Amino acid sequence: MPGVSLSLDTEDLAQRYDRISADRQFRGGQEMLRELALNPGETVLDIGCGTGMLAEYAASLVGPAGSVVGIDPLPLRIEIAKKRVAPNLTFKVGNAYDLGEVAAESFDVVYMNAVFHWLPEKSAPLRAIRRALKPGGRFGLTTVTAERAGSWLHVIRQRVLARDPYNKYPEAQAMQNYRVSPGELEQMLLENGFAIAKLETRVSVRNASAHAAWTPESALDFAEASSFGNFLGHLPDELRAQAREDIKRELESLRARRTSDPAARESTRRPSRIIAVATRP
Repeated sequence: MPGVSLSLDTEDLAQRYDRISADRQFRGGQEMLRELALNPGETVLDIGCGTGMLAEYAASLVGPAGSVVGIDPLPLRIEIAKKRVAPNLTFKVGNAYDLGEVAAESFDVVYMNAVFHWLPEKSAPLRAIRRALKPGGRFGLTTVTAERAGSWLHVIRQRVLARDPYNKYPEAQAMQNYRVSPGELEQMLLENGFAIAKLETRVSVRNASAHAAWTPESALDFAEASSFGNFLGHLPDELRAQAREDIKRELESLRARRTSDPAARESTRRPSRIIAVATRP
């Protein structure tokens, strides 16, 4: 993927992701699975399964007569996922661009949770997913919408990285992802042979305790782990630590201002992600 490296992940980042993804990714994924309405006995493919938390939950929904396969391109995260042991649950290294070994019409459900915005080219994965689905099978996804304003964390990141000496490393100026708008996603799904059952934008799923526990440190931890090291990964080690501290300092200042400004807090409740369910006719 241009601008995004799959080689920057570390054991520490993978473990951190496993700890902190329960708030956003897992809760958002559970919401998607409710829309998909998994049934006992169904076969499910989780593309971009990370450390396997949502796949494990899906396996509990389809029961012993069903099965769930989770794939992810990051081997360290698959190693953590494999510790989730269940007779109907399998994990392996793989990605959305390499579904050639998946038999045609072999899954009742395929889903991608917080993955679609990392795919630079989206039609090939959509065609492969359609091929993997049984007729009448369902495809679900959650993804960040292109219409979402940049988060304060990423605005501050860009501001810090534009300064000397960080600006000597232009490849670090953007943590690239490939967001789409609801309209663009609708067009992609239709062009690649899907019928749309649901497509809407929603506010990110975070519980009250998570909002209360937000700190600059926790925000940085999430950004580093969920981007598999790409948040500051292209900077040399010594500058990476310095940039992290500079970003943290500005986040602390922002947090102090937002604490005294209810309107600023409310602005974070705008719809920021898409949830979609489509079917293979």
